[in-house]
Amino acid sequence: MDIRRHTAAQTGFTMVELLMTIAIAAIVAMLAIPSFQYVTNSNRVAAEVNGLLGDLQFARAEAIKEGQPVTVCMSKGGTTCDTTGSAWQSGWIVYSNPTGTGANTTIPAAGSILRVQSTFTSTDTFTAAPAFSAITYNREGYAIGVGNGTLISLHVTSGSPAQIAAWTRCLAVSMNGMTQTAIVNQVINGVGTTTPGVASTGVTCQ
Repeated sequence: MDIRRHTAAQTGFTMVELLMTIAIAAIVAMLAIPSFQYVTNSNRVAAEVNGLLGDLQFARAEAIKEGQPVTVCMSKGGTTCDTTGSAWQSGWIVYSNPTGTGANTTIPAAGSILRVQSTFTSTDTFTAAPAFSAITYNREGYAIGVGNGTLISLHVTSGSPAQIAAWTRCLAVSMNGMTQTAIVNQVINGVGTTTPGVASTGVTCQ
């Protein structure tokens, strides 16, 4: 009686194939990480800038529609205004302010808060220059409490100087209530100080 032994063929990766696979995966990861960081930074910065831009536009529209002032002010807690400082990354609120004169001293009345923006979860800074902590829109839609050439500049806090500059964004506010956004070194026309007989030079996003 013959006894025949059958050995099953063994399959798998050789050491060379495994090393090649690891090398290819490493190359793909090196190419993908910068793209992922770009998308992440782009989405975050856009959300932060557009958050305040949208709330300023909303406040202006509400002031015109309701025929009374509406204020956007810095607020860490979401219930009262921070009356000093210029760090808008701490958050802000939008509220109806019938007696608003542009001075940021009014505590919102009960039921007057229309929108709340929480403190940024990132380490990005969002700083106003000249420093101000509130913008009030009157019934005509004009911004009171700020001057022409006012910028709120958003800066990331990590990366090389070139990367930080590349992700800088600015939000410009003019006395007529209009808002504009810009990238680093972009001149925002029509916002800078105007001298009689001399065209406005605008302000530069920095």
